[in-house]
Amino acid sequence: MVGYYFDSYALIELTKGSENYKPYIYTEGIFTFLNLIECYHSWFSELGEEKANFYFSLFKKYCVPVVDDDIKKGVKLRIQMRNQDKFQKPSFADCIGYVIALRFGVKFLTGDNAFKNMENVEFVK
Repeated sequence: MVGYYFDSYALIELTKGSENYKPYIYTEGIFTFLNLIECYHSWFSELGEEKANFYFSLFKKYCVPVVDDDIKKGVKLRIQMRNQDKFQKPSFADCIGYVIALRFGVKFLTGDNAFKNMENVEFVK
């Protein structure tokens, strides 16, 4: 059973071996190719192409599809979040991911401060 939707921050911290994310290593999670793109950029920049390709191949099987409604609700959520706090800049990928977490009935795992006090969020820094 899927336990969490891992946002880009959570996936990157997981692959860094972050102490706070160790409890989630064996947790089944989902995310989208949008998150995988953001992560691939980070892995490529910080770890090089070979390691980035390794993680990409490892995680791509856990990607779930994005449906039209996810995009519409995710964009609306991002606009609402930006209107509440102009200094918060959640990514489109993570806003869409939050909506998908709700659709799948799983917690949204993140360390992104933009989502810190929202419902259905497990915040881990």
